[in-house]
Amino acid sequence: MDIKNAQLEVDNWIKNHGVRYFNELTNMAQLTEEVGEVARIIARRYGEQSEKESDKNKDLGEELADVVFVVLCLANQTGVDLQAAFDKKLDLKTKRDHDRHHNNEKLK
Repeated sequence: MDIKNAQLEVDNWIKNHGVRYFNELTNMAQLTEEVGEVARIIARRYGEQSEKESDKNKDLGEELADVVFVVLCLANQTGVDLQAAFDKKLDLKTKRDHDRHHNNEKLK
């Protein structure tokens, strides 16, 4: 599924199941919370912190999907065409970073 269709799916879900969007500030707080959950899994599973028994069954994919869902909500409610923005950003990064990363000694 492309981003544009994902935005439409989220909008349809909100209309059919969610009553309405939370306001932008609430969604920003929710996004911060979800990113924190991703960070916790990464820090404990792949970083130097030990993973608590209660965290071992946490699904990283599910938490990343929560982040994407809230980002799509924010894009919808602020009128951002995330597909266009992403395509533009990827083009910019491709032009700007190709040689820079290939010539970065730290990445070899």
